[in-house]
Amino acid sequence: MKQIEGGITAAKGFQAAGIEAAVKYQNRKDMALIYSEVPCAAAGTFTTNVVKAAPVLWDKKIVEESTYAQAVVVNSGIANACTGRQGMDCCQAEAQCAGECLGIPADSVLVASTGVIGMQLPLDRITEGIGKLAQAKSDTPEAGADAARAIMTTDTVPKEIAVTFEISGKTVTLGGMCKGSGMIHPNMCTMLGFLTTDAKISRQMLQKALREDVVDSFNMISVDGDTSTNDTLLILANGLAENEEIASEGAGYDTFREALHFVTTYLARKMAGDGEGATALFETKVIGAASKEDARILAKSVICSSLTKAAIFGHDANWGRILCALGYSGAQFDPENVDLYFRGGSSEIHIYGNGTACGYSEEEATKILSEPEVCVLVNMHMGEAEATAWGCDLSYDYVKINADYRS
Repeated sequence: MKQIEGGITAAKGFQAAGIEAAVKYQNRKDMALIYSEVPCAAAGTFTTNVVKAAPVLWDKKIVEESTYAQAVVVNSGIANACTGRQGMDCCQAEAQCAGECLGIPADSVLVASTGVIGMQLPLDRITEGIGKLAQAKSDTPEAGADAARAIMTTDTVPKEIAVTFEISGKTVTLGGMCKGSGMIHPNMCTMLGFLTTDAKISRQMLQKALREDVVDSFNMISVDGDTSTNDTLLILANGLAENEEIASEGAGYDTFREALHFVTTYLARKMAGDGEGATALFETKVIGAASKEDARILAKSVICSSLTKAAIFGHDANWGRILCALGYSGAQFDPENVDLYFRGGSSEIHIYGNGTACGYSEEEATKILSEPEVCVLVNMHMGEAEATAWGCDLSYDYVKINADYRS
């Protein structure tokens, strides 16, 4: 597997665009298009929040019932959530407009929105934007980058990646982009994520791969503990790599899963590190757990702890908060048998073991916690299972950003 330049336009047959439509923002790109030259197998995972945005309901129906998908239209600024019948009508109108502009069926068009909940989309600007996107679409890396920027809200940087790998002697490409900075506590995927591949893979195996993967990638991140109404992860596979079709488990499926996990983990880490107001990526790796599920629960509990996140922001080696978060996670363990370590840069220190603090240097601990990427390693000494979760520190700016979000 090799990481290459680009994102969603890296795979054969995919085009993209990002334009300014003034949906809510001014003087910035706020609408994106992903388009495949040929029909695609499509799969998706969606928010577990009972309150689901109109685009989530639309996309679930397309993924489950349509023969294929061929395009995705995305807007930022307004979430089209809690918008009633008008919100669903807007999704229908978007799909019909895109279908007419691109010459494809309306039921092959997926839609996604992100931004403020409760506002109605300005349909005239949305449909005008779709026309501009159709005209601007291109298969260049720059077009993919424009799309990645257009889906941002409070994100500070666009997030994209692409890789190549081989299946049955053919070079296959997988690319992706995502956005998400706040209201990030997925229980399926990320806030908005889009993956494109030229792999030839059945719809059933594509859905299986995506569903199995998110458990240890996007499901293992948290910025603020809030699960969005709009969480959507979509993948389109158009088969233009002409590999032997992946229709069952085996070597080809395993290779595809490995590449998929590399891409989704990369994007998940980027999103966690770009959390609203964040100054550091905060990783917790649990090893030696009794079960995989326990490892996931323990790791997620630590990165979700507001007190621990605040300590990371303050570069304070307050390891008691970490042990506390492990203790209320719900997993059972002997606290006297746990080892805690801090990792950052090229340094690692042992901070807790045998039921008490180790003789570490506070100065060295502070230095490690001042790195842009901080890791807490937890050894449970109970088994062979392990899991990693990603979050970010909790700064003053998180409150500032969210206190002013609608204005």
